[in-house]
Amino acid sequence: MSSRDRILARVRAALADVPRTEAPEDVEVPRAYDRDRSGPDVVELLVDRLVDYRAVVHEVADVAAAVADALRRHGARRVVAPAGVPAEWFGDAETVRDDPALSAADLDALDGVVTGCAVAIAETGTIVLDGAADQGRRALTLIPDYHLCVVRREQIVRTVPEALERLDPSRPQTWISGPSATSDIELNRVEGVHGPRTLEVLIAPAR
Repeated sequence: MSSRDRILARVRAALADVPRTEAPEDVEVPRAYDRDRSGPDVVELLVDRLVDYRAVVHEVADVAAAVADALRRHGARRVVAPAGVPAEWFGDAETVRDDPALSAADLDALDGVVTGCAVAIAETGTIVLDGAADQGRRALTLIPDYHLCVVRREQIVRTVPEALERLDPSRPQTWISGPSATSDIELNRVEGVHGPRTLEVLIAPAR
């Protein structure tokens, strides 16, 4: 018996004498979320939110040149990249592919990771990854200390409901709002506790 089975068995035992009520067959769930809010340009708003979260943000025209320049400025000489990220983006940096899957120790020894994204939400300053070919498995963006993420303009939406319409709920999702950070009871901010200490975002032209 697994731990899950044991926990569920205890829950069933604890509820054995509780009268059961049948749930109504048809429960109407409101889905009329506001998707058409007006406001600043979505790119401008996303940049503002990301900067507020202490991410480094650049609007770029040439993705390959911008990625190579960012890696050079950050001193990232060996970086991991999912299979869907083009090799020509990396300039002089050594590209390590996650095939076969790298261990946590291997990922920790690298200087950073370069990915694309699934969608970016302007109002919340959130970038969503879903494990697609240009994003890779979740560990790639949680263990290295530096994450360089390319966001295409057509991937930026204003609201969370708009983002959810573009996402497949069956895929693994990572929602990122700035570098990893936490605060203690004294509100002392510490970065890099459970993810990258540095998040750099390149806002790139539409494909």
